[in-house]
Amino acid sequence: MELSDYLNNAYSYPSYRKLLDDLIIQNKTTGPNQSADLMEYAKLNLHRMKRLEKTAVLRNDVTETLLKIKNKYTFLVLTEGWCGDAAQNIPLFWLMEKTCANLTLKLILRDENLELMDQYLTNGGRSIPKLICIENTSNNVIFTWGPRPEKAQNFVLDAKKKGVDKKKMATELHSWYAIDKLQSTQNEFVKLISAFLV
Repeated sequence: MELSDYLNNAYSYPSYRKLLDDLIIQNKTTGPNQSADLMEYAKLNLHRMKRLEKTAVLRNDVTETLLKIKNKYTFLVLTEGWCGDAAQNIPLFWLMEKTCANLTLKLILRDENLELMDQYLTNGGRSIPKLICIENTSNNVIFTWGPRPEKAQNFVLDAKKKGVDKKKMATELHSWYAIDKLQSTQNEFVKLISAFLV
């Protein structure tokens, strides 16, 4: 499939959120794995997203950088409802879309789009969220980001090396996000946008 095919079949943020809400009502999440653990994560993530939709604020330097974007771009994000890193970052991407008329946010489910996912692996893994920045006129990929800010990625890699239990690692990672308050992600996007889109 071409990138344009993925874009045509993608969700807007409101439609993605509606999908997650509708699935939770049915006691389901996205993807083929409907385990009790993933359901628990999906419910937690919905709460995280709702909270961030109300509390997340773009810094002035981020807003100023976004408003310098002259061409039109799409942030295409591979995600799943049970993914904690996606829940922590996608509301920020939505805020960026709302702030900048030249940015469109589109979301697709990883497990339904493995052919695309496999073009954007992280250390050989299908880590999400994975953001692909696409220039709208040419459909050229300008940059990618994900699955999490570099500081959080280093924490996860270090925890995996030490053999930290998955649930303990997830708890500590979300504590990191709570302390960071999206500052690391905003720092990284100011640099990416300044380097590639302005």
